[in-house]
Amino acid sequence: MIVKPTQMNFETKKIAMIIAGLPGTGKTTLALSAPKPLLIDLDKGVDRVEVLYRKDTLFVDSYEELKKELRTEDLSDYETIVLDTGGKLFELIKPYLIKDNPKNAKSDGDLSLQGYGKAKKEFSNFVKYIKGLGKHLIVIFHATEMKLVDDLVGLRIRIEGSTKDEVWDDMDLGAFIEINNKTRTLSFNNCERYYAKGTHGIHGVYEIPTLTNGKKNEFLTKLFEEYYKELKQETEDLKKYQEAIESVDFKDVNKAYEKIKTMTHYLSSKEELWSRLKAQASKQGLVYDKASDKFLSNNTKPNK
Repeated sequence: MIVKPTQMNFETKKIAMIIAGLPGTGKTTLALSAPKPLLIDLDKGVDRVEVLYRKDTLFVDSYEELKKELRTEDLSDYETIVLDTGGKLFELIKPYLIKDNPKNAKSDGDLSLQGYGKAKKEFSNFVKYIKGLGKHLIVIFHATEMKLVDDLVGLRIRIEGSTKDEVWDDMDLGAFIEINNKTRTLSFNNCERYYAKGTHGIHGVYEIPTLTNGKKNEFLTKLFEEYYKELKQETEDLKKYQEAIESVDFKDVNKAYEKIKTMTHYLSSKEELWSRLKAQASKQGLVYDKASDKFLSNNTKPNK
């Protein structure tokens, strides 16, 4: 089904996001600030989250068990699935694939080339499955430092092989947590030090508030609200842009000129309408006269 941009509706869209950072930067606590989260604690580290900010948690020991639990558990109370961590999920997928087909393993027990290809696909399928449940998805990754040029230290998500690059494909947002002078920040800026991903008004670097004196942990809930507000505004602006473009009749160039000058513009409507106006004036043999602020015929335009 072909849908025109002005008819597209994203009200039911859910957000998929990566949160990455070095150990001890508060990745899990931040992820649990998303709307009504369920934590899948593959790293067995929820005890390190301050007790006030812990949320319902699913514990599993294998990929088979994880898939079974997600199929059979009642998830209706949750709006967000938090996977902690993506790297550990990949580790659980490996024995699952080898058990399914021994050709997915090498003689040393590690994944074969075929196995790695299957693992990447299985990881992607899992992400798509969660998104298909109608839930937000946050995948936490540990980060690892790597030396770049001129002593610049970069950060990369910790997961095997090329999956570290491809995992971004299914994500709407992706950011790195860093600590500078005791201030925690979340950066959606794609830069030379790390990959990141921002969209729908979520860009740049955000300061993460310190949770003291029982302060509510709601940073990502509010961030998601910003995301949806911008997404809604973009859709409304597109409709108004289309209405603006269609509202101008170029048969009378000067009437069109007056309308374009005084109307409210949206997105690129002003630039596009000016371009059409100039083209229509040229087609009719009209040129702009600054003194009269009108388009006049070449034959009637007064000499300077």
